[in-house]
Amino acid sequence: MGCGHKDDKANVASSQIASFSHQPHQPPSTPASKEVWKKGGRMFSILLAVHLALLACTLVSSGAFEKIAVHDYDVFFLLTVMMLMVIIWIIFYLVGTSRCPDAILCKDSHAGPVWLRGGLILFAIFSLVMDVFKIGYYSSFYSCLSAIKIIYPIVQAIFVVVQTYFLWISAKDCVHVHLNVTRCGLMLTLTTNLAVWMSAVTDESVHKAHSKLKKNVTEEIFRWLLKAGMRSSSAEECNCNSQICQIFKNGYFWLYPFNIEYSLFASAMVYVMWKNVGRFIDHHSHHIHHLKFRLFRRTFFVGIVLGLIILVSGLGVLILYEVQVNSSTESSKKSQALTMYYIFNIVCLGLMSLVCIGGSVIYRFDKRDMDRHKNPTRTLDVALLMGAALGQYAISYYSIVAIVASTPRDAISALNLTYALLMIAQHTFQNIFIIEGLHRQPPKEDHKHDSHQKDLYGLTFVNINAVSLRVPDSGSTLAPSTASGTEAIHPSDLVRTLTAPKKMNWRRKFLREISMFLLLSNIILWIMPAFGARPQFDNDTELNFYGDSMWPAIVDICLPFGIFYRMHAVASLLEVYIMS
Repeated sequence: MGCGHKDDKANVASSQIASFSHQPHQPPSTPASKEVWKKGGRMFSILLAVHLALLACTLVSSGAFEKIAVHDYDVFFLLTVMMLMVIIWIIFYLVGTSRCPDAILCKDSHAGPVWLRGGLILFAIFSLVMDVFKIGYYSSFYSCLSAIKIIYPIVQAIFVVVQTYFLWISAKDCVHVHLNVTRCGLMLTLTTNLAVWMSAVTDESVHKAHSKLKKNVTEEIFRWLLKAGMRSSSAEECNCNSQICQIFKNGYFWLYPFNIEYSLFASAMVYVMWKNVGRFIDHHSHHIHHLKFRLFRRTFFVGIVLGLIILVSGLGVLILYEVQVNSSTESSKKSQALTMYYIFNIVCLGLMSLVCIGGSVIYRFDKRDMDRHKNPTRTLDVALLMGAALGQYAISYYSIVAIVASTPRDAISALNLTYALLMIAQHTFQNIFIIEGLHRQPPKEDHKHDSHQKDLYGLTFVNINAVSLRVPDSGSTLAPSTASGTEAIHPSDLVRTLTAPKKMNWRRKFLREISMFLLLSNIILWIMPAFGARPQFDNDTELNFYGDSMWPAIVDICLPFGIFYRMHAVASLLEVYIMS
């Protein structure tokens, strides 16, 4: 891959960078033509992504039905081809950008923060373990399966390794060579991740629904739910009878939530890279804040302690819920499990709603300015928060209608109604708190104190009284530093800086406590539905009201977005915590 074939926008890169250094606020010479060129390249890559996504969605959804002549190995073949194409393109990108000195002229400081890339690596490790379990599971009866079922997890493991390395080193890139090819390659990568996500969600949802509903459905629906990744014509021949085969099967199903989150994290990071293709960042007007992550510094530990209590309690409730619902056939045990689940969630959601309201009130007194600079990462975060919340909104409203319209009404129905209403309120208040926190600029007082301390560092061992006597009220002795660009320091400020330690504003402390409590609470609210707690199937109210076919479809479509919302809220709250 050479550097000679650049797009028109990349050919003028050096001249634009030069104009940024001399005239940072002057627009480029021909902004209209460059904007049209950028929009044309983006439109072509978007059309490519839309067609690939629709094709993948059609095959994945068709492969979930027994009566449609689309098998799961057809889906695996398409996903394998797409992942191989992405691997080839990533190698092409890495080699090409390394050979071109002007390929990456600037980097987006907001894109791919270290905690997001760290989370991506964590999910990638679990995804690799899942692929190992898949390979072991399908290898247990490889003689009666299509070879693509064994090839698919192998290719997926290679894809995860290559893509994780690519995003770790290139997430901040603003590429300026081969713009159209780069945009199409990034959109292919994004679409592949979304296709893998759709396949995993479908497989995991069918498996969960099969385990929850096999006692309550007709034979026809049972056969539809039974198609959970096994070829229908050979299902009886390929039964998993050995103990090691069962371990592999259950193991990779339990690891599906991590693979689902990995695909979504990677999709978000790739989208930001796509937005940054051909972008020039004016560092004179674009403020870069280097934030340091200090978890246990300047905190009261109240948010961490309360959050850990909620987290540990939630894990206990999840274990008891799964044991009582899955291992007991008595209706009383099932009612006790549902009551315990609803009470815990009502308490948790109520506390989170109150805390979010308190945080929004504190923002009213916050003196920090709003950050209005262009930030594709923040724009995507807000869009994902608002969009993913729609899934849980839909489930809650469907539940409210079913509970209100159904009779008789018992204690579990009242708890379920309260749970649905609080779920709507909590999502709304939390979105307001997070979005307002993401749009606040980091505090500037630390930099002010640091600069003052640097100027006064040589006076550390000087007698305070002598210093205060020598400095006149007009502050004339500090005039040279003022002329050089430093703010004048009043004598009282000088003495206070030398004698008093630097203190954090009480508003910032409370915001950090609130962010940490919400972060830990969202983790447990992600764990519970992701690892088996599905009261939507265990509570018969909605199932009887909407029917055995409509209600599972509603839950299977909307719940993945609700689960993703929790994990994305964790990442956003971590950023709010650090910026506070």
